[in-house]
Amino acid sequence: MTVVERGTGLRPGGQAVDVRGVALDVVERMGLLAEARAVRTRMRGMSVLDADGKEVHRSTEVAYSSGRLDSDDIEILREDLVRLIHERTRDDVEYLFGDTVTALDEGAAGVRVQFAGEAPRTYDLVIGADGLHSTVRRLAFGPEERFAHHLGSYLSVFGTDNFLGLEDWQVWLRDGEAGFGIMPVRGNTELRVAFGIESGPLERDAGALRRIITERLASIRWEGPRLAEAALGAPDFYCDAMAQIRMDSWSLGRVALLGDAGYCPSPLSGQGTSLALVGAHVLADCLARTPEDHASAFACYEGRMRPFVALNQALATENPGGPASEASVELAKNALSLDG
Repeated sequence: MTVVERGTGLRPGGQAVDVRGVALDVVERMGLLAEARAVRTRMRGMSVLDADGKEVHRSTEVAYSSGRLDSDDIEILREDLVRLIHERTRDDVEYLFGDTVTALDEGAAGVRVQFAGEAPRTYDLVIGADGLHSTVRRLAFGPEERFAHHLGSYLSVFGTDNFLGLEDWQVWLRDGEAGFGIMPVRGNTELRVAFGIESGPLERDAGALRRIITERLASIRWEGPRLAEAALGAPDFYCDAMAQIRMDSWSLGRVALLGDAGYCPSPLSGQGTSLALVGAHVLADCLARTPEDHASAFACYEGRMRPFVALNQALATENPGGPASEASVELAKNALSLDG
């Protein structure tokens, strides 16, 4: 097995992600549950502020980023989850860092894959797990515009020093069409800032997006200038549209899509990581059941995953501007049997 990663190594930074419901069972079957729990975030609660920084609500029971604080679900930094998976798989999986797929040519014996750096190789199957802007999806299924549905906002995430002195406590603020959530990480030595703005589709130019975000951040009355300065200099700055990928089929011949590449629910759902973990397990299970018949395996994968995906994508649109209800999250996160 070969994993191709555009980055030159494991990517640092990023937001905290949630592993919920049946996805916890997947992580347990991977033998990583105890390690994941050991590095999970541990918030005591959150404050909700008005535009001037005055607290209007607080909770020691729920945090917007992760849900109920007494839940068995795990909130973990994306980079920590990536590290755990890489450590568990690196001895058995070939990782090609600093490369990308440039062409796919399917024949009777497999798929000939061309790379930007490596010499071409032929594989039995190609699985596109390369995110919202999937190259594999574009090469096999067509342009992104056919499948991406913009949800009316953009989210930026970046890290900075804990200049607010937060201790296991989140703060959330809304100012018109913009708002942010800030949480301390790494023993309260760092902050991860998630700042969102309402907007129609924008150009994907990274420099332009950073300028838009920093200018809007600077206009926030409470700590806006300091946050804008941090965003401007953050080496891990990320910004992208809140969008969903909706497709009639996740496979074509010997190529199939997994996670955000096939059914991105957007970070607004809080379920992107869980969908990817569960999808990977279901796909592997279906392939193991019919190892000589990939078409049947892909049909099995889609049949089991589509109802689960639909429920989880709906979380992103249930309550525009706010989180989905606890009841909806409970239903969606558990709506699949791994042994089905």
